Amino acid sequence: MIETSYKIKSTPLVLDNTGKRYVLTVRDLPVEDKPREKLAVHGPGTLSPVELLAVVLSVGTRKEEVLTMTSRIVREYGERNIFSQTDAHIMSRDLDIPLGKAEQIVAVGELGRRFFSRERNGAAVIRTALDTYEHVADMRTLGKEHLRGLYLNAHYQVVHDEVISIGTVDANIVHPREVFRPALSCSAAAVILVHNHPSGVLAPSAEDMLVTAQVRSAGRMLGIELVDHVIVGRDGFISIPFESCP
Repeated sequence: MIETSYKIKSTPLVLDNTGKRYVLTVRDLPVEDKPREKLAVHGPGTLSPVELLAVVLSVGTRKEEVLTMTSRIVREYGERNIFSQTDAHIMSRDLDIPLGKAEQIVAVGELGRRFFSRERNGAAVIRTALDTYEHVADMRTLGKEHLRGLYLNAHYQVVHDEVISIGTVDANIVHPREVFRPALSCSAAAVILVHNHPSGVLAPSAEDMLVTAQVRSAGRMLGIELVDHVIVGRDGFISIPFESCP
């Protein structure tokens, strides 16, 4: 299943009797909020980048607890840039962290580049809603509503990309057969629907939800999974939650 949404929960802050704020250590967190336990029970999609990095680094240092360290690392390097640094010595110096910690981060980044490259054999690879949003960035400024289908193979590669309709997404206009005809032609294993809201309002309409439900139901019968329906606006995107569809 492709990740389509993220649940980010900030690290709790506590006030002691002097009013001083401090960050709880992992040891002090409730069991259900500890990164490793959350990963084991709920899967990696429920962890924030700070928590995922804490799982990778496992422990902090004498002067810095692991969640404090990873929060600072993500804040100073940025979520998108943290794995772009390939020199552990530079990272260690820039972030004032032990060389061993920097080497762990660099190694994870290299694994990601090797195994989950955004491009494989020239084809885009889409695994998350953010990947989808970046792939269809040109839709953000369209003046009319476009419904677009991204057709994936079993390796999450985009094997076909097609504008299905132009105009309001309406269940009376958008029939599932229009969505799945290209999927059958290119032997796709899965489909991602994307449409834009020129108004910039990202909240899905009742028609958006109905179209999603109809396409998802038809896909089940055909054995072609609808893995996401993403709404794109000028300043962001959302995934339509399947559980809220009729």
